[in-house]
Amino acid sequence: MNDLVLVAQDVRKSYDDFVAVSDVSLEVRRGEIFALLGPNGAGKTTFLRMALDILKPDSGKLEVLGAAPSTELKSKIGYLPEERGLYRKQKVRPVLEYFGRLKGLKDAEARERAHTLLARLGLAEWADKKIGELSKGMQQKVQICGAIIGRPELLVLDEPFSGLDPVNTRLLEDVIEEERKSGVTVILCTHQIAKVEEFCDRACVLHKGRVVLYGGVDELIRSHSAEAYVVRTRAALEGLPGVASVERDGHEENHGDQGVPVQRVVLQPGFAPNEFLTALGRVAEPVEAFSRERLPLEEIFIQVVESSGESVRDLLAEGKRAELLAVAKGV
Repeated sequence: MNDLVLVAQDVRKSYDDFVAVSDVSLEVRRGEIFALLGPNGAGKTTFLRMALDILKPDSGKLEVLGAAPSTELKSKIGYLPEERGLYRKQKVRPVLEYFGRLKGLKDAEARERAHTLLARLGLAEWADKKIGELSKGMQQKVQICGAIIGRPELLVLDEPFSGLDPVNTRLLEDVIEEERKSGVTVILCTHQIAKVEEFCDRACVLHKGRVVLYGGVDELIRSHSAEAYVVRTRAALEGLPGVASVERDGHEENHGDQGVPVQRVVLQPGFAPNEFLTALGRVAEPVEAFSRERLPLEEIFIQVVESSGESVRDLLAEGKRAELLAVAKGV
């Protein structure tokens, strides 16, 4: 069995003079949760639509499930598009059963699968309601059911958390993890980058149609984090070998009768961390806590994109405000 579910080599797509995807190369491995990230307009949706045979690339090579994208492969792929679309005047259960039959399920299997998924997503009591009577969050969960009802080998989710409150966001995370454990490969597009750091294996960041970050999530975080350590101790660390700078956060944590300062120590370039740890073990005061600083993936994303001279902080903040408004309105 091929361990690669999706392979892209120098894939390019343009619309007149606008280049939406430019020489993108990446691989998605079987059984992983792979994040495809980028600011709005980065080319994520265009790339996915080429992988799903909705659009054709201008050049380059794409393989999905070991073959060129085609209509025949679509029965093996579940897709949740960013743009939502359901038959609002139809009832929930018949719509899901219809989606199941489109994916090749027999009538009885489609009914059983729809029943199971509606129960799993907390929608069983709404099964005989018209879709238009459901909140936006519930409709989102119906579409998620529709994406996985055919037991796909590859599941592509474009902004799946949109409109979901924290409880249902956690529920969807559990469902995605269950799908992965059953052998499904998941490609996830989301602006909620903290979710990527939490449970994705690898990630690719697109910007202006090009790959600007690509690799394992932990690997990306390690490679972009400074050689810095967070140490909680009353000892003065400025004079230790290899220390370039020491910052105190201005707050003290209660420990016994006195507060213990938290210090951020940055090492000199090229200085061996083991030598610093050896020196730290010799300080007169106890070391209450020690850890290497871990830069959040969202901050790495922002730094990489802003290195091109563009700001994405406002865009991310705007996206978060939209999510909060959706939850506040009960959708």
